[in-house]
Amino acid sequence: MTWKPYYRGDGERRATPLADPPPWRTFPRTPQHRQYQPPPGLVDAVNTAVHLRRPLLVSGPAGSGKSTVIEQVAHELDLGPVLRWHITSRSSLTEALYRYDALGRIHAQSLRAATPHGPTGRAGRGRSRDDIAPFLQLGPLGTALLPAGRPRALLIDEIDKSDLDLPSDLLEVLERGEYEIPELVRYRRPRVKIRQWDSDEEHLVERGRVQCTQFPFILLTSNGERDFSPAFLRRCIRYKMPPLSDDLLRGIVKAHFGEIPDGGGELVGQFAERVTAGEHLAIDQLLNAMALLTGDQAPRDGQYEELRALILRELSRV
Repeated sequence: MTWKPYYRGDGERRATPLADPPPWRTFPRTPQHRQYQPPPGLVDAVNTAVHLRRPLLVSGPAGSGKSTVIEQVAHELDLGPVLRWHITSRSSLTEALYRYDALGRIHAQSLRAATPHGPTGRAGRGRSRDDIAPFLQLGPLGTALLPAGRPRALLIDEIDKSDLDLPSDLLEVLERGEYEIPELVRYRRPRVKIRQWDSDEEHLVERGRVQCTQFPFILLTSNGERDFSPAFLRRCIRYKMPPLSDDLLRGIVKAHFGEIPDGGGELVGQFAERVTAGEHLAIDQLLNAMALLTGDQAPRDGQYEELRALILRELSRV
């Protein structure tokens, strides 16, 4: 059977049945903790970071599987849902710790002032007073540092994309495991319940200070696009992703598909050769190629070559 596309480009409406997506493209996203194949040395690096309560800095090319390991660690160690902080050039330490909607609070105060004859019942009198809690939310790092019986798992993704000062700003928080919310330090009430980052659960913050009891498992990823200061590096356990060898790629494919699909061995070999030659390719490109270009319904001849070129395009070129 030849591969048949859904879209034909003729403008005709058809209720064409769509095949199920690959497991790694189902939504809501399902963790791939069983499919992940840690490369040599990564298990030791994770265990060292967990034992010493130090962040783990994993570096390597984009698409090499750096961030996926945290799902497996969180599942195996029962650390709860993974908290995620994706870094951009505008990311700041404050936003990672907590978010404060000052404008929303001012607007709410203005509305209360404009409607002085609001509800007069007990609930109405309670709500008429200024309350800062609805306008505060803990960030991913702030939530990870909450007191808890077990550590949380936090992914700080692409730390090398940050502003130059952010790694230095992180040093004190990562060393001491505590932080302060200035808006609550000077607030009239000493105890305020604040919503956490990843749920509707609230945590009672006293006098604006948060102190962890179990240092979280923190995975920082870097694409190797910049250097970090010795002060930052000495606080981390460091691991560099190894080159994507033929054997490593075959193990990854088997973990996702159960076995190498028919016609997939050649794809793996060609992919490994291109990576060895210095081309920038990602593991998920290989998995996409396996899902589309192998099996009974795989395209044939010229269409196969065209689709392979489309999926396995080198990433450093437009």
